[in-house]
Amino acid sequence: MSEKLRVGILGATGMVGQRFISLLENHPWFEVVTVAASPRSAGKTYEEAVGGRWKMDTPMPEAVKKLIVMNVNEVEKVAATVDFVFSAVDMSKEEIKKIEEEYAKTETPVVSNNSAHRWTPDVPMVVPEINPEHFDVIESQKKRLGTTRGFIAVKPNCSIQSYAPVLTAWKEFEPYEVVATTYQAISGAGKTFKDWPEMVGNIIPYIGGEEEKSEKEPLRIWGKVEDGVIKPATEPVITCQCIRVPVLNGHTAAVFVKFRKKPTKEQLIKALVEFKGLPQELELPSAPKQFIQYLEEDNRPQVTEDVNFEHGMGVSVGRLREDTVYDWKFVGLSHNTVRGAAGGAVLCAETLKAKGYIQAK
Repeated sequence: MSEKLRVGILGATGMVGQRFISLLENHPWFEVVTVAASPRSAGKTYEEAVGGRWKMDTPMPEAVKKLIVMNVNEVEKVAATVDFVFSAVDMSKEEIKKIEEEYAKTETPVVSNNSAHRWTPDVPMVVPEINPEHFDVIESQKKRLGTTRGFIAVKPNCSIQSYAPVLTAWKEFEPYEVVATTYQAISGAGKTFKDWPEMVGNIIPYIGGEEEKSEKEPLRIWGKVEDGVIKPATEPVITCQCIRVPVLNGHTAAVFVKFRKKPTKEQLIKALVEFKGLPQELELPSAPKQFIQYLEEDNRPQVTEDVNFEHGMGVSVGRLREDTVYDWKFVGLSHNTVRGAAGGAVLCAETLKAKGYIQAK
């Protein structure tokens, strides 16, 4: 009998579900035993249900091909087979909230990639290097849900990963005003160029809901746990524009920052490359050894060169220079479906296991 925790993936046939499956192949702690999706996929093997829609650049793992897809709506039945689930379901926000709570109430922890619960006051939204202490709010959430081991934890939006860790590393210099423009890959919409040919050679200056998430979610991550809920921080104030660009994977951000304390370039770079958190201390399986790298070349970071830094779990920064209006400006890059989606959720689950929140049933 395997000693690995038994994992279910809700929404397993979609792009993020597929990314979970590819990242969890040969994971030392977790084993995918259950895949669940919409009723139209239920009853088929995973290989049949996905068909020609496998979007990863590595082959579908053999271990999942013959798994029979379960109906994600049969909550009790799915929950009975697993120790915890990753959620990547494609439903309306209200439906996602409801189904994730239903899974939690079966005493099954839910680690979600979805945005539905990101502003539920007692649901932790965590980048494990930045705010693992927010997992403490789970105890209050369990009281509300009436559970002993079931809860929901979420990871934040993919677009903030290219600049929120950088601003966190610079906290001692007190950044108070930020302008960020993100140039976001099409996989963030669950698409490839085959699915979305009109993106070839094109830019779309609008991504629904993305600018609000990019401005507000970092403040929740930097917030404090008070009275069993997360109270968001009030600074730095962030204003953002989000643009869809013809890139498959990798969100780039061009960022301008004002600081109360006036750091030197050397201090800023040192703070970046030395920045680490709980995942690095615990040497968690998915944790990048180097969370943030600084690149000296004028033409870096580049998606083609740098998006897979630390297997897609690291952040790349370059072009740090003084600005004439703001104090400093830089360019950041992160992998939106690895660090920004499934990989970030896997690292959250590893942190939750290390802290004792996720255990075998």
